[in-house]
Amino acid sequence: MKIGFDAKRLYNNFTGLGNYSRTTIDILTEYVPQNQYLLYSPSLTENHVTTPYLHHKLCKTITPSGLLKGSLWRTVGLSAAGHHDEIDLFHGLSNEIPFGLSSHNIPSVVTIHDVAFKTFPDMYYWHDRIIYHQKWNYACKHANRIIAISESTKKDIIRFYNVPEEKISVVYQPVNQTYYTPSENIQATDFTPYMLYVGSVNSRKNLLGIVRAMEQVPSDLQIPLTIVGNGGTYKHKVEEYIEMHQMTHLFKWVSAIDSAQLQQLYANAAVFLYPSFYEGFGLPVVEALLSCCPVITSNISSLPEAGGPSTLYVNPYDVEDIRNSIVNVLTDTTLRNKMTHDGYQYAMNKFHPETLAHQLSEVYKKTINEYNN
Repeated sequence: MKIGFDAKRLYNNFTGLGNYSRTTIDILTEYVPQNQYLLYSPSLTENHVTTPYLHHKLCKTITPSGLLKGSLWRTVGLSAAGHHDEIDLFHGLSNEIPFGLSSHNIPSVVTIHDVAFKTFPDMYYWHDRIIYHQKWNYACKHANRIIAISESTKKDIIRFYNVPEEKISVVYQPVNQTYYTPSENIQATDFTPYMLYVGSVNSRKNLLGIVRAMEQVPSDLQIPLTIVGNGGTYKHKVEEYIEMHQMTHLFKWVSAIDSAQLQQLYANAAVFLYPSFYEGFGLPVVEALLSCCPVITSNISSLPEAGGPSTLYVNPYDVEDIRNSIVNVLTDTTLRNKMTHDGYQYAMNKFHPETLAHQLSEVYKKTINEYNN
């Protein structure tokens, strides 16, 4: 098969959607090498992250060469480019597809990651919500098949866009290959024990809930929290709370680290805390499990899918529940060891890249067969 991809974020975004784009291409080229992968992008950012895709033997990168440029080419010119290149299927990796695929007889798949702008509208400007809705709505109506990155996201797509259940396939989000390094190869550190949080610092992620829970932990169990992530207004709110309650010594802010460094942080943390109010998938939970780190996360949204049966689940709205779970993990060695061992096995079995690559390939084959019959 010759598969076309919207690779704008692969080449120009270096966080969530960009990471999904790159890991998807990584697992497909690794485990389904019989296909050719065409990467369509209106522009290229060339650096150590993107250069391997420009030179990959199974990938071909296409940028606009005619009068249409930039986002206009991506929206209305990409379908013609795919037709010219005789692609068998187009995969929109980030919640949208270009106009005109059906007029060029190109079947399409779109990955919908979440509908956070619907479930947490206060986090988004009104004009962004309108644009997102239009893109999601068009993709859900016109793509031949939708990939949801969790069962929870599948339910949200059905709820908000009235999509027939049989049109949606669930294929979990791939994890960076770094996290499949055998755990015994990870170096132990001599640092003071710490807990860990990884993710954007915004109201949906509930970092303030963690801070308030830590405030209630007995003083002899209060170990620092390392926070990997950035934010704006909400981060300032969290910092103000920490300072007001004289807890500054319990928090360390970290940003701009690579996957290997982040894996080290996971592997050496006493516990990973992620009591988010809503997630399309919950990728940091899987990263922590694969790094042999016990996890405390929320009992709602997609997070039980990411965490599996050996993770501790809390009500993210209940600070005391978060506090009690922290105390349990820090004081019960048997529990912590079981969470670490069983969590790693669950993540390896459920989210192995070979499994996910073949699931994607089957979605492609099914979509093409249904389109042609």
